[in-house]
Amino acid sequence: MLKMFRSISLLEGFSYLVILSVTIGVISREYVFILGMIHGGLFILYILLSLYTSYKQNWSIITWLLIFLASIIPFAFIGVELYLRKEINKQEIKEE
Repeated sequence: MLKMFRSISLLEGFSYLVILSVTIGVISREYVFILGMIHGGLFILYILLSLYTSYKQNWSIITWLLIFLASIIPFAFIGVELYLRKEINKQEIKEE
């Protein structure tokens, strides 16, 4: 579950940066609708998976709130990536 959430987290973070690049003129505005639809779907999936993963991993509400806030702040998905990587490593060590 952590690996799937990690993948969605990265995709959502990159899609957010793509949407922001439209606002600064790097990408043409004609792509806003399709990019917005993709990002919106990834954002909803991110929120749902974050709630489910938080429940399964017994994360505190503070941890979940920080992960949620990271979906709103540009480049904060990098911090979530580092946290999830650490959690995955802990889980793999436990399984050995």
